Amino acid sequence: MATDYDTPRKTDDLDEDSIEELKASRSDKKTAVIDIDESDAAEGLELPGADLSGEELVVRVLPRQQDEFTCMSCFLVHHRSQLAAEKNGQPICRDCAA
Repeated sequence: MATDYDTPRKTDDLDEDSIEELKASRSDKKTAVIDIDESDAAEGLELPGADLSGEELVVRVLPRQQDEFTCMSCFLVHHRSQLAAEKNGQPICRDCAA
């Protein structure tokens, strides 16, 4: 459906409220209050210098696979498709070669 933006707008559909009425209705509405427990909000907060000695990190480490190599520049393990070149017999990945 095409719209002609040059035609005058119909104003008879609008309610003619005064500014005072609009301000009064706006101030009558109450804003929502969010109840946040401070202890819940602080759980995800990590402070610098915090003692994490009691925490345990469990990571499953896999040995390097047959189709992977370790870049001798960034020391990351990459798939063979990321091999860009070899410098002095050492594999270099595409990111480091660029």
